[in-house]
Amino acid sequence: QVQLVESGGGSVQAGGSLRLSCTATVYIFSGACMAWFRQAPGKQREGVASIDRYGITNYSDSVKGRFTISQDNAKITLYLQMNSLKPEDTAIYYCAAAWNSGTCWTRAEFPHWGQGTQVTVSS
Repeated sequence: QVQLVESGGGSVQAGGSLRLSCTATVYIFSGACMAWFRQAPGKQREGVASIDRYGITNYSDSVKGRFTISQDNAKITLYLQMNSLKPEDTAIYYCAAAWNSGTCWTRAEFPHWGQGTQVTVSS
């Protein structure tokens, strides 16, 4: 069974940076679409960034230019580098994986999820 474990969340002031990591319990990243989602209190879970099996990345407009998604060379760990953080980035961040996603973005296409890591940005 695939398990994804996120780490790296925490509390920072606006303008600060954090790097989130997502590690799988089994080697799964090859051929998979990997993504980061987030869910703020009272809001729906939304896509933040994704990387498909060809290495093509996609970002939501709200984080474009500030966040970077990447994988290590062994494709064992997924990262989300978050710079210039804003209070509106406060949310629980989730790592997700899919092998048959047509969009590499639509939440419903991801069957595998981590437990989430909290990111809090204060003004």
